Amino acid sequence: MSTMQPHSSKGTTYTFASQPRAVNNSKSKYRDPASHMQKSNKKALGSMMYDPRIVRGNTFRKQTIPASMQPDPLELKRQQEIARRKKASAKRQKNARPRTPEAVDGRKHVDIQTELYLEELTDQVEEQDVQTQTDPFLDRPPTPLFIPPKTGVDVATQILEGELFDFDIEVKPILEVLVGKTLEQALMEVMEEEELSQLRQHQREFEDLRNAELAEVQRQEEAARRREAEKEARIFEQRQALQEQKDTAQKIAARAFAQSYLSELVPSVFSSLSDGGFFYDRQEREVETQFMPWLMDAVDGKLDQVALAQRIVDDLIRAVVMKRTPVGDDGGDGDGDGDGDDNNSSDGEQDDVVGNTADGENGDALAEAENDAAVEEETENADADADA
Repeated sequence: MSTMQPHSSKGTTYTFASQPRAVNNSKSKYRDPASHMQKSNKKALGSMMYDPRIVRGNTFRKQTIPASMQPDPLELKRQQEIARRKKASAKRQKNARPRTPEAVDGRKHVDIQTELYLEELTDQVEEQDVQTQTDPFLDRPPTPLFIPPKTGVDVATQILEGELFDFDIEVKPILEVLVGKTLEQALMEVMEEEELSQLRQHQREFEDLRNAELAEVQRQEEAARRREAEKEARIFEQRQALQEQKDTAQKIAARAFAQSYLSELVPSVFSSLSDGGFFYDRQEREVETQFMPWLMDAVDGKLDQVALAQRIVDDLIRAVVMKRTPVGDDGGDGDGDGDGDDNNSSDGEQDDVVGNTADGENGDALAEAENDAAVEEETENADADADA
């Protein structure tokens, strides 16, 4: 059903309205509960009080079964085992394939085709040659445009020009709304810009104030740090001065104690070391360890030379005497005495010669030793003067 209002020039607007209609469809969108219940042979329940799907009683408390009504675990396990065996046996019987009975005597089973369309089975496949020729330049036809099928019912109506609305009249409220919205949006943007400028100005002032406060805080922190560093330096210097004073006092006390302790210890130690021979005169020690052994060796050499010379002289004198004395001369007493006197004189002369020779050699050795000792003494005196 549709309604139409006539158009008039007094400001009324032409409107069109049509009663909506549903598309004819043989299949319903939702199922009918009554028909569904009839098909399933179930009785429709009109009240929830009798619906078995709704739980009765307190749902906040756990449903507990009395101990007398609880089944025996062994019996329940045995029933479950029996049910499992029955289910397995039924499954095996269902999956079992019937076997073909055995062939009778004189016959045998042969595989045959049981399909709907039989196929001739041969050892050699039939072959046939077929030829065809196509155009070398065959154009592919254009793909047709896909047009989906129409659904629903088409309804049309005719509207003549000027029947629906008058543009000058209908556009006025739209223009008022557009202009009003534009002006309102412009005013809002201007206000937002002013507000943003105020916020930026306030932010700049706040940042300037914060930077000044940060600079002041940093200056105060730097001053506090300098005071703390100066304080630590002064404390360190004072501690060093106190430590130096303490070390100096300890050194002075140790020095005084050492002086008082060593005042009697040093002389006794030096005296004992001197008695032990640890402190000696270098020249005296050199004379004792070097000059005197050399002098004694030289004197021993000289004495050995003198003894050798004496033995040689004795041998020479003995040889001369033996040559002068006649062998086997037995003279008289006078001669004998004379000879004896001669022998005695010769022996005396020999002894004088030997004695003079030995005395001369010994005197020479002693003179040399005395000269060497005088030279060494002069050398030691010169060294002592140089050391002084």
